[in-house]
Amino acid sequence: MDPVYVFDQRAVRMHRDRAAGLVDAVADVLADLAGRLLDRLDDTTHRFTQALDVGGRGSIAPALRARGMHVVSLDPSARMAARAGGFAVAADAEWLPFAPGSFDLVVASLSLHWANDLPGALIQLRQALRPDGLFLASLPILGTLDALRDALTEAESALCGGASPRVSPFADLRDCAALLQRAGFALPVADAEDVQLLYADPAGLLRDLRAAGESNSVRLRDRRLPPRALFPAALAALPVTDGRVSARLRLAFLTGWAPAPTQPQPLARGSGQVL
Repeated sequence: MDPVYVFDQRAVRMHRDRAAGLVDAVADVLADLAGRLLDRLDDTTHRFTQALDVGGRGSIAPALRARGMHVVSLDPSARMAARAGGFAVAADAEWLPFAPGSFDLVVASLSLHWANDLPGALIQLRQALRPDGLFLASLPILGTLDALRDALTEAESALCGGASPRVSPFADLRDCAALLQRAGFALPVADAEDVQLLYADPAGLLRDLRAAGESNSVRLRDRRLPPRALFPAALAALPVTDGRVSARLRLAFLTGWAPAPTQPQPLARGSGQVL
């Protein structure tokens, strides 16, 4: 089945190029979110040596190198990939330039949600792993920036009589483990976590999204300049917690293994016993 082209990959790359000079402003947030993902490494006794960092924006590669791994960093933007230090490759996760079995660990921190063909990207990432290699990923899912999405839609509808997509569509958590299984990963697990961001200045949310390279890249976005009143009206409608504007990130954390004969295998159908 051909993928549905929801996202403009040229825009994704351009936003990452621009963000390479701004990302230090959100380094603490990215490092915190990366740490939540990398905590999963402490749940296994495996020792990894060759790792692929997919779109980590400098938050993943240093942490993996500190664990003694050789790391290759991949990003659509050459400038952003270079920020991770070490060996960097400018490429898309949907078109990986690596031979099968090149890595024993793949970590994709908040980078796969811009893929038009997410199942295909997951298959390629699984093929890049050696048998019994580990795949870790985080991606925003339904519920992320829902208040901002609603506020922008309502404000633009009031100002223009209609609204265009300004916040990316996201996957549902219940689909994530199924996608891992469909891509051929063994022992797939998907769980969710909510992260709340608070801003004294509501415009700080938009600045942080821009600095992280997360500007609107929906292919059918309205490319005209928005009305001057749109963003002030939308930001004024965001929920407030303890005097600060709040924004929710709802993240899925995915874990899967490249199949190997040594892994636990499911029992044959009909072999179970009732005690």
